[in-house]
Amino acid sequence: MDFPKHFIDHLQNTNGFDVLAFEEAHMQTIPVSVRYNPNKPTAIDASFKKVPWTSGGYYLPSRPSFILDPLWHAGTYYVQEASSMFLEEAVRQSVDLKQSLKALDLCAAPGGKSTLLQSILSKESLLVCNEVIQSRVSILRENIIKWGGMNVVVTHNDPADFECLEGFFDLLVVDAPCSGSGLFRRDKAAMEEWSLGNVQLCAERQQRILSDALKTLKEEGVLIYSTCSYSQAENENVVDWLLRDGSMVSIPLALDASWGITEIITNGGGYAYRFWPHKVEGEGFFMAVFRNQSATKEKKNKSKKQFFPSVKDKTIAEAFVKSERDIEWIMQGKYITAVPAVHRDMMNYLMNELRVRYAGVEVGTVMHDEIFPEHALALATEIHPDRRMVSLNHGQALNFLRKENFEINDMPKGLQWLGYEGRGLGWIKNLGNRINNYYPKEWRIKME
Repeated sequence: MDFPKHFIDHLQNTNGFDVLAFEEAHMQTIPVSVRYNPNKPTAIDASFKKVPWTSGGYYLPSRPSFILDPLWHAGTYYVQEASSMFLEEAVRQSVDLKQSLKALDLCAAPGGKSTLLQSILSKESLLVCNEVIQSRVSILRENIIKWGGMNVVVTHNDPADFECLEGFFDLLVVDAPCSGSGLFRRDKAAMEEWSLGNVQLCAERQQRILSDALKTLKEEGVLIYSTCSYSQAENENVVDWLLRDGSMVSIPLALDASWGITEIITNGGGYAYRFWPHKVEGEGFFMAVFRNQSATKEKKNKSKKQFFPSVKDKTIAEAFVKSERDIEWIMQGKYITAVPAVHRDMMNYLMNELRVRYAGVEVGTVMHDEIFPEHALALATEIHPDRRMVSLNHGQALNFLRKENFEINDMPKGLQWLGYEGRGLGWIKNLGNRINNYYPKEWRIKME
């Protein structure tokens, strides 16, 4: 592999770097890994090797066509690079997951870390997933909907916009935009764009993002900072910058030696963790964990506008869904949305202050005293229609996902909830002589 000019020289003094082993690793097959959704359990092949630092992660022997697997579309698993799954271990060692937590995934698209956080946070917790780049918000929203949780909000904001939530979050995850050198094996564009100048620009941008975001972290709150870069300017140097004024304290993590993760002590005394592809079964990755020691007071939040449905619409929605816990309702434009009752007012506040692109579970639109359901409801894990699921075989499921014609024997007329192997896929309306397929057209499968 021909690395960019100056790249190898740039890494020479980096802890754990072995040029020959590093170059050899970049000639090897890229590991394929997935992480299963604990709230949508499915059978896992006994031959799959476990990713050791996460509860739901597995390596696959080869890369299948995920897009032709209905269970992927149903949100039963997420295709995620194994090294980045270390977030779970970092969270488990630094926060009490039994508590009701408020978490912010600041640079969240495409959604790997957000869906991981949803899998391990309690249902009483609140997760805000933010993406700055507009073109990436849609894929984040799609993956959050597929994962199916209710205690989540998707926003599209600059980090500075979160000043309205000063001292609010218990957990802040910043997987910062970086030069991307840790992804050279699978992303040729990252290699083509890499330069020493870009590394420095990324380091400066990372510090700006953190300067704005840290205001949202409450006293004793935890920051998890990560990149997919090998460069010290974006990693160790940022750790030392965070420690410089004394408001942040570095948190060491306990590692299993068999994992192959390199522990680093930075010049400023911070603990950090580096993933080299010649030492771990995964891509290049860097992580450091901190606790906030500054006496940050939570800002009082008061909503100006109430995004709540009418009593009539709320009654109609309540008759359409059921849940094992208390739910409440908010309006997102024309959609009536189910949210955890404990978070209703906070979600309403966020809709006043931020560009909210999704929250809770979109149930549908009230029309003529009935609910026309949204796709998100078909994939939700915590609420579901009080009706039976029409089970599809593999061929029928793919035709549905392509928005093509298919037949189901003895299917009743009217609105039907379709699924595959017990997992919701979406909605159709059987009109007798034809079927209206309500699968989102922008999500449909376009390959044979």
